[in-house]
Amino acid sequence: MENSSFHKFFILTGLQQSGRNKALYFYLTCTLYILIIAMNVTVIITVRVDKALHEPMYIFLSNLCVNGLYGTVGFYPKFLIDLLSDVAVISYPQCLTQTFVIYSSAACEMTTLTAMAFDRYVAICRPLQYHSILTTDMVLKLSLLAWFYPVSVSLAVVILTVRVPICGSLISKLFCDIPSILKQGCYPTPANRIFGIILMMGQVIQVLLICVSYAQIVHVCLQSSAGRRRFTQTCLPHIIALFVSILSVLFDLSCSWADTTNLPLALRNALGMQFLILPPICNPLVYGLQLPQIRRAILKTYLKPKVSKNKCNNRRSVIKAIG
Repeated sequence: MENSSFHKFFILTGLQQSGRNKALYFYLTCTLYILIIAMNVTVIITVRVDKALHEPMYIFLSNLCVNGLYGTVGFYPKFLIDLLSDVAVISYPQCLTQTFVIYSSAACEMTTLTAMAFDRYVAICRPLQYHSILTTDMVLKLSLLAWFYPVSVSLAVVILTVRVPICGSLISKLFCDIPSILKQGCYPTPANRIFGIILMMGQVIQVLLICVSYAQIVHVCLQSSAGRRRFTQTCLPHIIALFVSILSVLFDLSCSWADTTNLPLALRNALGMQFLILPPICNPLVYGLQLPQIRRAILKTYLKPKVSKNKCNNRRSVIKAIG
């Protein structure tokens, strides 16, 4: 690869039509980012503090929230800076770094959801063997694998991309990704596209494994009213999170590889950003509201101290009044 590629800058043209609305977009994006951080950190701290939640399902959920924070770091800070700038510019190394973070986060979302599906399958379909299968070591191995695989394949994708000399400088999106970088290459790169297809097949296999697991879970749960209630409480949020993740990634892929030049720029931006908005905010929201254990733990962690303090103050007031 030519060394000049490392000194090259890309112009992100996704904001070229924002005009006077940049200030509004900045405040909305900043509010959304703060909300994402607050919601995910709340779930992480709740699972960490409450010992009753030190179970595989909640550990994987906490891992999902950590990944949500990790992925948004790759986009929102740079996007907020771009909203305050006249021209959105990003250097080649920064572009590759952003791509690595976003890709590894998106892949980690799927591997974590796969681990959660395995956890729910064992818990519902093989309950007597649950604690012997989902041991502490097994949970640790699944958690490490959920991160190791995405980081490895994302690093491989970036290395393949670095080999391609860059001749263009315009990326018609709000952030960097592999298809956009390869479109700026000096020549076609079939090897990169083939490797991308292989990775997509890996994602499809994970989705199929999740679907097979939930087919077995639904079959078991529908046999009793207690099973249906358990499915609604613990499995339905997972299915919603999976659906949101898959739909969001499909939107981004359609904008990255397909010819979407005929679509309005605002629509292309909206479709391409879905996997950076929906999963990080839907995962803690859906699980926090749907799972009663998480909901009770959050109320106990954040509201009980205030209630106790108010009771103490009331007691002191009564004693002072009597005295």
